[in-house]
Amino acid sequence: MSRNKVKIIPLGGLDQIGQNMTLIECQNEILIIDCGLAFPETDMLGIDLIIPNFDYLRKNVEKIKGVVLTHGHEDHIGSLPYFLREFHVPVFGTRLTNCLVENKMQEFGLQQYSLTTVKYGDVVKLGVFSVEFIRTNHSIADAAALAITTPAGVIMHTGDFKVDYTPIHGDMIDLQRMAYLGRRKVLALLSDSTNARRSGFTMSERSVRSMFMDTFAKAEGRILVATFASNVDRVQQIINAASEYGRKVVVVGRSMVNVVQLAMDIGYLDIEDDVLIDVEDMDLYEDSELVVITTGSQGEPMAALSRMASGEHRNIVIQPGDTVIFSSKPVPGNEKAVTRVINELMERGAKVISEDTHVSGHASQEELKMVYSLIRPKYFIPVHGEYQHLRSHADLIIGLGHDERNTFLLRNGNVLELDAYSGRIVDNVEVEPLLVDGLGVGDIGNIVLRDRKLLSENGLLIVVMTLKHQTGELLAGPDIVSRGFVYVRESEELIEQCREVVLQAFNGCHEMHITDWGSIKNEIRDSLRSYLWKEMKRSPVILPIIMEVR
Repeated sequence: MSRNKVKIIPLGGLDQIGQNMTLIECQNEILIIDCGLAFPETDMLGIDLIIPNFDYLRKNVEKIKGVVLTHGHEDHIGSLPYFLREFHVPVFGTRLTNCLVENKMQEFGLQQYSLTTVKYGDVVKLGVFSVEFIRTNHSIADAAALAITTPAGVIMHTGDFKVDYTPIHGDMIDLQRMAYLGRRKVLALLSDSTNARRSGFTMSERSVRSMFMDTFAKAEGRILVATFASNVDRVQQIINAASEYGRKVVVVGRSMVNVVQLAMDIGYLDIEDDVLIDVEDMDLYEDSELVVITTGSQGEPMAALSRMASGEHRNIVIQPGDTVIFSSKPVPGNEKAVTRVINELMERGAKVISEDTHVSGHASQEELKMVYSLIRPKYFIPVHGEYQHLRSHADLIIGLGHDERNTFLLRNGNVLELDAYSGRIVDNVEVEPLLVDGLGVGDIGNIVLRDRKLLSENGLLIVVMTLKHQTGELLAGPDIVSRGFVYVRESEELIEQCREVVLQAFNGCHEMHITDWGSIKNEIRDSLRSYLWKEMKRSPVILPIIMEVR
């Protein structure tokens, strides 16, 4: 048995849904699995995206041999543009995955990158690593598990998966190959934990067909279906139902239009002639002849469905008689946004259907047990999920007889070192994620977020004063400017009291011969904060500004 050691270092994807990125390090070489992003929490004001911290890779850039991708969802490929503009290493993925990556590269204007398309069964050699791509099923086509042969042994990574015996596109998961690898000994298994708390089996994607057919048969007006743009199989089922009931299909939303066109180009969508029409041509048809496939299933403010619900969409206005289907499950944290959109749609007279409209792309407990039982690794590492999912998955596998000492619940940044005889966490690396705000990457930290939160909750009070340069004599002010704190015209008495508090604080500094502007500002800020808290129990951000006249 090999005494070579291999390190597994998750930079994201644990303790959270999203930002998946895992490093495999062996003999001073690094292989990267996925490079995803996460979407901001509701209290991350102004933040667009969250991407992994690449500091460890910057320190070890000469060790990086390449990136291998499990599938094309944003939480697995979304950070690649940020990564590839800094690290010039090869990337390998299946056909649809790479097409989606190429789209992202074009959006970012990146031209210098190495992207290689592989087929199931292909083995890619990257330094000391050999990576085999194995067919799995997920809510996006061309998902793959990875069998990574290292000098220390074989590491299996399931990617996001489920066992679908009747997939819409392609064949079912290659359980035979997994069983074969299991018989030849697998050192470690990293397995998807998203549905580890859900008993039984995850239903096949085809099971959604009956819901669509039933809804399409009953609906008299327009039908609008919101789903993830990347769920090409779901889009295919919507188009199939529309064709069967003689309806034309309109695709709305930039990402949805891009993915549908891409899937058509590579033959992953089968659409009859004249079924798709342009949004501009909707007026040529009766409402009963139309189906709209749109983005916005997660309540995103700028997505097409949200703009329809608020009456801001340029082409489509929600009206009584419309039927809106939410064919997705809210991602944790998006529940309030989805509920808001549903309420707005119903206020406009639409019928909203959100129950039994979606099947998950992730394995439930019986599928997780099946895959583990086929592979039978020495070490088990649950991945992809919040702690509750990882813990439930670990308990599930321990319940099958797996040694608890060889089960590792990792945190982002843990460095897990394994060989054929033992495994332990030997170190931690910096994984504080980078926040993306517009074109800025990593320039927003916790202090800025805290200030934004305070501003959003309590507002801003600006104190402006003009002093004489030599004597420090007050020439003008203090003037009080309120933004998001109180309406000045209705709070004149309060504003006047604030001026008095500022004057008292300034005069006190003058009497004590304090001339340092920083100290004067701090005294004004502290006095005014104490007064406002005593009077109103509010703590606005207070910004003293001192101007000097020579």
